[in-house]
Amino acid sequence: MSVYKRGGVWWYHFSFAGRHIQESTKSTRKTIALEAEKNRRMELERSFNAVEDRRHERVRSVAEVADQFFEDYKVRNPKSETFADYALGHVKRLVGKTMVIDVDDEAIKTYQTDRLKEKASPKSINEEVGFLLRVLGEQGDYLRAKMRRTRTLKLSGQKGVAQAFTVDQKAALLAEAKARRSKTIYPALMLALHAGMRDAEVRGLQWGRVDLERAIVTVGASKTEAGEGRTIPLNADVLAALVAHSKWYLEKFHETRPEWYVFPFGKPQPTDPTKSATSFKTVWAAIKTKTEITGRWHDSRHTFITDLAESGEASDETIRDIAGHVSKQMLKHYSHIRMEAKRRAVDSLTVKVKKAAAGAENQPVSNEAATNSATVERPN
Repeated sequence: MSVYKRGGVWWYHFSFAGRHIQESTKSTRKTIALEAEKNRRMELERSFNAVEDRRHERVRSVAEVADQFFEDYKVRNPKSETFADYALGHVKRLVGKTMVIDVDDEAIKTYQTDRLKEKASPKSINEEVGFLLRVLGEQGDYLRAKMRRTRTLKLSGQKGVAQAFTVDQKAALLAEAKARRSKTIYPALMLALHAGMRDAEVRGLQWGRVDLERAIVTVGASKTEAGEGRTIPLNADVLAALVAHSKWYLEKFHETRPEWYVFPFGKPQPTDPTKSATSFKTVWAAIKTKTEITGRWHDSRHTFITDLAESGEASDETIRDIAGHVSKQMLKHYSHIRMEAKRRAVDSLTVKVKKAAAGAENQPVSNEAATNSATVERPN
């Protein structure tokens, strides 16, 4: 039965177009509840099949409803405003003139193809499509369910193999970052390599979360609950980079406010400290090209955690506390690295013993020692 009683009032629930509908009838009578459920089903069916007069919706463009959606979104999600504006910008550019009623699964697949031709990553395209479906409201829910059934909703991104940069590679990347025209890329890369912060965590960092006196950074919004609010101690190198960055920041904006972003919005140079930088992709690509080093920005975080594991000073708990969420698979990998570091340490003792033994063999033997050695009785 799709109706049930809760607190003396009847409710109905059912699935429609992949979406769970659960609503109160505000009635204590079962017969009315059954009729309300029937009417609600019919309302949804008529709406999705365009039986009702929807001429106003037919003439609305995707750009119009996207702008309306964004006005509400940025109030409710101020931390994600910059990214939402960026994602919806691509949506409006490619399908903005399309009427809402004309957006179907084929139109979305065409959008995916067009963005792939522009060399956008599958992950970025999936996020943009997600915003488009949310803009479309119930129509988007229907399309999401349909494309999920046909397995065309999400593009499968080729997962990059995690790697750790070598000491020489880190030095080359940082030297090139420091030489770039951008004044933000060097301290940003330092936070990735020496504090293990994710790309979004770096871009979303605000001055109120940076304590230069105590050499501590507190992470704000993060990908995971474990990552949000964690504190990371800053070593001397990254602290020096942030101190120098703060001096440049003061010259540029004449002050720092707790709510202002450490890495401000603007191209080619930062112009608005009240918004965070959108991406480091362009300058990161240029750095890799110049140094002839391959790898993802996220590999900087992987390098940091690998270095922690190799140090022999960091337990699993320490790694989790500093880096935030670390998958079991990655922890297993880091445990392997840590064991290799321990093995090298233990093996080094063997090398020392062998060298000492070799040195002892080469030492001249005294007459007394030789005599004592000759008189030692052998066991029967």
